[in-house]
Amino acid sequence: MNKSHVMSGHTGTFGISAKLQEIMCLLSQGLVFEESEEVLRELTGVDISAKQFQRISEHYGKELEELGSSYQSGDKDTPELSVDREEPVYVMVDGSMVLTREDSWKEMKVGRLYSESARVPVQKGRTEVADSLYVCTLGNNKDFFRKLDPYVECYSHKIIIADGAKWIWNWADDFHSDAIQILDFFHAVEKLGAYAVLAYKDEQERTRWMEEQIGRLKNDQVESLAADLKNIQATTSQADKALKEVTAYYQSNIKRMKYKTFLLNGYLIGSGAIESAHRNVIQQRMKLSGQRWSKDGAQRIANIRACKKSKTWKILIECINNAA
Repeated sequence: MNKSHVMSGHTGTFGISAKLQEIMCLLSQGLVFEESEEVLRELTGVDISAKQFQRISEHYGKELEELGSSYQSGDKDTPELSVDREEPVYVMVDGSMVLTREDSWKEMKVGRLYSESARVPVQKGRTEVADSLYVCTLGNNKDFFRKLDPYVECYSHKIIIADGAKWIWNWADDFHSDAIQILDFFHAVEKLGAYAVLAYKDEQERTRWMEEQIGRLKNDQVESLAADLKNIQATTSQADKALKEVTAYYQSNIKRMKYKTFLLNGYLIGSGAIESAHRNVIQQRMKLSGQRWSKDGAQRIANIRACKKSKTWKILIECINNAA
């Protein structure tokens, strides 16, 4: 490294200035370490190895993880959305897979929080979310919710939208029983479609049947639909299996499928925002060609990326300045 460079002044930690450490973390959360090394060299003339990029970014990713423990204990205040306490806040949870050295493919769980006012219209019938808070955990359900809960519990008007995963709804029932629970509409339709493909070989007949059932879902008729599904006699073993799955799925989620009521109250009924979060926060950085993470390394880089995407970068700058 060029020690005479304006950004290379020694400040104690790693022998690299606080500002340069910040830049290194910023590059590392978006690019593979080797590319981060190359970009820094080309833009500034500073030559720092990819290994040093990894060391520094993982160091501060670990500090962010430890900071999360302070949120859980109440020693520090959790970052919050800039909203009125009565404003609806959406909470979405899902998981996607990351390739690790120790356990092969392992699920990275992601939580996303955003307010109703953060939904910005971009064209007719379509909105984008301007600001969100993200929480990522490569651990088990208990570890994830322990980390997520401090972010969620401060809001009085919570709307939890998710697919039919029992581990999510068990958490919602046990710890956020005051929240409105909504089963993602598109998962509900997809489950119904899996049966229809097997039951109706004629495409027009299948389309007519699906449209009728979707209409019933949109009109708060999920109870009668679930009852009718239970009374259908499937003609093949495959169709019977799919029918039993969708029937059980609907019966266990009836209270979360009042889609007409939800829409009349102005609520979203789809969880597309969390699927987008997985692509944007996790996959674009952590599922690049040839990547195979250590579990600790994956968690720490995910922490930095979540910090950047949450627009709470000042927290990382604080960690760097405190270490300088």
